[in-house]
Order: sequence, then C-alpha cells, then structure tokens
Amino acid sequence: MNVATAIATYLDQLAVERGLAENTLLAYARDLRAYARHLERRQVDALEDVTHDHVTAFLEAERRAGRTPATIGRRLTSARGLHRWALAESLVIADPTTDVSGPRKLRKLPGTLTVPEVERLLSAASLTTPLGLRDRALLEFAYATGVRASEAVATNVGDLDEEPGLLRVSGKGDVERWVPVGKHAARAVERWLAGGRRLLPATRGAEPALFLNVRGRRLSRMGFWLVIRRYARLAGIDRPVSPHSLRHSFATHLLEGGADLRVVQELLGHADLATTQIYTQVDRTYLAEVHRTFHPRERKRALAGRTG
Repeated sequence: MNVATAIATYLDQLAVERGLAENTLLAYARDLRAYARHLERRQVDALEDVTHDHVTAFLEAERRAGRTPATIGRRLTSARGLHRWALAESLVIADPTTDVSGPRKLRKLPGTLTVPEVERLLSAASLTTPLGLRDRALLEFAYATGVRASEAVATNVGDLDEEPGLLRVSGKGDVERWVPVGKHAARAVERWLAGGRRLLPATRGAEPALFLNVRGRRLSRMGFWLVIRRYARLAGIDRPVSPHSLRHSFATHLLEGGADLRVVQELLGHADLATTQIYTQVDRTYLAEVHRTFHPRERKRALAGRTG
C-alpha cells in the first residue's frame, strides 16, 4: 500500500474505532506527515518497502534537526503505531520498528535552590511578630528535615523529641521514620512555640498541630505554599519556588556535601532507592568545579595559574 494512503487510512481508523481526541489525532497526523516526507526523500513509496534503517535514519534526522527527545520519542510511537496496524491488517509482512529504540529520556532534576538562596529565603522572615516566628520556624524546619509539604503541616507538637533532636514522621503508607531536626531549626521552632504559637487562639484549645494559621487552626498545604511564595519574592528569588523546592534542596545539598545515598533515602522516606537517585544527577558545572577544586593535578594547575 502507498505510504500516504496507509497513513490516511490509519488516521481514519484511529478517529472512528479508538475515538481519540481531536488534538491527539492532529499530533499523530503531524508526526506521520513528517515520517512520510522522510520516506519520500528516500524514494520509498510503498509501506512494505520501509526497512529498519529507514526508521532509524528518520529518528537521526529528527535529532539533527534539533527535536527534543520527547518529540522524537512521540514520532517513533506514531510510526510504530502505523506499522503495527499495517501488520495486523496483513498489509505488510513485517514491522520495521520492532527493534528500534527511542532516545533515552533524561528525568528532569527537581528544581533546587542554591545554598545562598536558601539562606536569603530563611532570613527573609521577621522574628518580631507571631506569624513571622511561625514562618521562620516552618521554613527552617522544612529545609532541615526534608519532609514533604503534607508531612510538615501534619506534624504535631508531640512528634518532636527534643532531647535527641529528632522528629517522628508518618509518611506515605503510614510508614514511620525518624528525622534529625538540626539545631537551627530546633531553635526556630522553640522561638515559635514560646513567643508565637501560644498567642494564637487555638493554643487555648486542643489543636495539636505544630504550625497554625492566623485563626489558630492547622496550617494547610496551600497555606505553606503561600508562605514560601511570599518569602521567595522577598528574598529576590525570581523563579518558581514551592514547598517541594526545600525538600529537593535538602536532598541535593546533603549529597553534594558527601552524604551517603541510602541515608538520604531513609531521611526522605523513599521506599525505592531509584527514586532518590534522581538527586545524584548533579549539575555538570558543579561536578567540574569539584574536580578542579579537589583533584590533585587540577589543584596544582590552578595554583600555578594564580602565581604565574
């Protein structure tokens, strides 16, 4: 069957039998038109004449054209769907996409803050008002423990074990873990408990939450998000910052400082080590800087350059 005819028939089948949304059909059509143009340039007119090499050459051409791995992967999926359909309909005797691998998709590193940015964020909260004390304690607490936003707002006063400086966290699946709080966060929490929390109305009742809103009720996840957005703006951080940014920064900074990956896994409450390993994809610039700073030969060369 002619390639153009096969594509038109396949798209009709997708629309009628699978009931795909219009935008999805348009995406398939764009991908397959690009595929058809590639085959036409190589003088391949019939679908049964397409080979493995034609498909891989198409992907390589897309890569050279600057397409992203996601786009190339989607175009391979579209081409694979066409050939699998043709094979199922007995229009061809083989699928040339069978052993073709798409581009490796790199997981995006979660957004992290630099250490100076974290310092600016933490110091932006005022220590002269009850809510300022709360906000400073909340930010210090989140960065020191690396807890999820939901875990931070779910923390009760009784979850803190002050003597060893540990926090009992009930994470996903009600799996309990203990996380160090750190002296800076512990001091900030103490100031909040002594000089801020007791002034809010709920402290006269039975609200056990560590972090309260202005009405004296448990702070919500949205409330936490609004707090961090406000202080990110005050700190002059001109990119999106969320409660999860502090969790990501906690993990990244620990690993950059030499912490063991499995220890970080335990602190984050990850069931699977592979989830934690995303934080090992440290920025290449940082890796290069570490190499220049600590490798003996590189360090000698840097010193020679300064004294030459």
